[in-house]
Amino acid sequence: MTDLDPFTDLLDYPMYVVTAQADGEKAGCLVGFASQCSIQPARFMVWLSKANRTYRVAERTDRLAVHLLYRSQDHLARLFGGETGDHTDKFTQVPWHAAPGGPPVLDEAPAWFIGHVESRIDGGDHVGFLLTPEATEGPVGSRTPVLTLSDTHDIDPGHPAN
Repeated sequence: MTDLDPFTDLLDYPMYVVTAQADGEKAGCLVGFASQCSIQPARFMVWLSKANRTYRVAERTDRLAVHLLYRSQDHLARLFGGETGDHTDKFTQVPWHAAPGGPPVLDEAPAWFIGHVESRIDGGDHVGFLLTPEATEGPVGSRTPVLTLSDTHDIDPGHPAN
């Protein structure tokens, strides 16, 4: 098998917090594998680790919330990337509100969207959730740096990568 590290080590892509709610259970995690994948129709793909509690909740819902964070919001990155929902109720530590369709939206996130799950794709140790945006919020014209992979290298993950 070919190692992708020589290629991916050059990347510094945005990081996202993805949240879900199903059957009264909330979950959220820091995600690096995500991207817009279509313009017309608008589509966005997020990949959730099968080892993650957020994946188990997302499997039981038809809507996810995807949040961008500012680079300065290290506390949110550490909470959603360094803690596991198996042991910590992350939502007692941050202000949030329920979005249309149910997923929790982090009040401190500068930009977010709610996506309807169109399909799921098994990619190995991660499952891709193809989302159609239904609602979005964010600052118009803002170019404040968002949280990227290089900003999170010192966060020990709440779960192993696979």
